[in-house]
Amino acid sequence: MSSEVAGGVDTHRDTHTAAVLDTVGRVLGTAVFSTDAAGYGALLDWMRGFGHLIRVGVEGTGAYGAGLTRVLHEHHIPVVEVDRPDRKTRRFQGKSDPIDAIQAARTALSENRTGTPKQRDGRIEALRNLRIARRSAVDQRADAQRRIKTLIVTASEELRRQLRGLPVSKLIATCAGFDPDHTDAASPLTATMIALRCLARRHQQLSAEITELDELLAPLVAAISPDLVAANGVGTDTAGQLPVTAGENHHRIRSEAAFAMLCGVAPIPASSGKTNRHRLNRGGDRHANAALYRVVLCRLRWDPRPRAYVERRTKEGMSKKEIIRCLKRYAARELYQLITTDNPKPAP
Repeated sequence: MSSEVAGGVDTHRDTHTAAVLDTVGRVLGTAVFSTDAAGYGALLDWMRGFGHLIRVGVEGTGAYGAGLTRVLHEHHIPVVEVDRPDRKTRRFQGKSDPIDAIQAARTALSENRTGTPKQRDGRIEALRNLRIARRSAVDQRADAQRRIKTLIVTASEELRRQLRGLPVSKLIATCAGFDPDHTDAASPLTATMIALRCLARRHQQLSAEITELDELLAPLVAAISPDLVAANGVGTDTAGQLPVTAGENHHRIRSEAAFAMLCGVAPIPASSGKTNRHRLNRGGDRHANAALYRVVLCRLRWDPRPRAYVERRTKEGMSKKEIIRCLKRYAARELYQLITTDNPKPAP
């Protein structure tokens, strides 16, 4: 009967460094493999050559280690996500790829500070990719709009008089319709008009991209979690972000308290001696945190129950920020139940 071993992998863009340990923590070997299908197969065969592979710890399962993690899942090898060693550990033992791989294997063997990696082969992964493109388009469109308004501030009086006070839609259409003489680009007025036209047309193109992505996202989000979309104060954008945060294998989040911590809305104990207090949680997925914030703001406007809660808490001496933090925690508790309910519709 073959002995049991555990593996660890330090991932990089072009190479992965792997290490294998026995169950008492002795290093059996380290090796370097390429980050392609052949390299992944060779890495798995190499690890299995030392014995029965019970677990593999991988650094960066959502980045450089995503391909390897997918292959390990296909071969039914348990994979855990490990954090990089803390500064104190690195200060004592040094830093190199084999050292990091050995540390990943030790962490996987002890199952200390490990997590279950997200599955990246389902509809939620498709949703994540589409949302990345949309978020980028929204950010770039907002940047183009800001630059247009900045150029107008420093433009000539004639151009400012023409564009000042226009609503955004009309401003973009007006700037996109400019027809300046390119042979006169050395003139500040002509150069400003050329720049405004480029930015306005970029704004229009990005708006078209956002509309196209919204048409793809709406039915996909509704198919993944229809109950979440129907929840009070939850729109398509929020209902798209929270399942991405939880992942396809949402069962890896063991409780609603763990989900709240993942979203950065769980209060952190900060007590000492006779002082009993909690501080703001600045960790977690900040996009999920922002999504819960939008849910709370929407409910405060339209739902009388959170407004009554705000009134009661205000009389107790809590600030508005503290009250909103409490409401975000309640929202996370409620929406976690909807996210983890397996009732998806067929793919659109």
